[in-house]
Amino acid sequence: MKALRWIALALLAASVQAHEGHAPAAGAAAQDVKGDIPDARSYFTDTPLLDQDGRELRFYSDVLAGRVVLLNVIYTQCKEACPLITRKLREVRTALGEQAGRVYFVSLSSDPAHDSPEALKAFARQQGADDPNWIFLTGDKANLERVLARLGQLSQSPEAHSTLLIAGDVPNKRWSKIRPDAPPAAIAQRLQLLVGH
Repeated sequence: MKALRWIALALLAASVQAHEGHAPAAGAAAQDVKGDIPDARSYFTDTPLLDQDGRELRFYSDVLAGRVVLLNVIYTQCKEACPLITRKLREVRTALGEQAGRVYFVSLSSDPAHDSPEALKAFARQQGADDPNWIFLTGDKANLERVLARLGQLSQSPEAHSTLLIAGDVPNKRWSKIRPDAPPAAIAQRLQLLVGH
């Protein structure tokens, strides 16, 4: 049963939606498997990334482990979809009400060459997303590509990144994809179901 959950996750992650008019995102990279399907830390990896405050975080252990998360991909020079989706996610946080503190939003940069921690912090502030439970991640290009590949979100260019949202109850291995055009209340309801599990 455990193996089926990780296979389902890999298939889910490979199914992505790209920015309208842009190329679809590439699928997940090959797993580092030794014999059996890896556990969550092995699958998602503890690849080091930097948050908007410049702190080094291990992707699985420091960002995902033990949490309900909502993941998305952005780049700070985007003028259309990224600011719109970020503002929508701010509305989702509001719609979560008292449960907002139980959900971590994780925005990963598709453009680490331009998205320094300082640029991410400025973007978060500009979009009203400077919340203690909202983590913006950048870092070394190879490290970020590895993490994005594991999420099925790796793209050929920053502009071609997926706008698909990925909601996860990490400890219970429950994952779902959410279209970015879903109403904020519907996204909040999906997250509330994960928190309530």
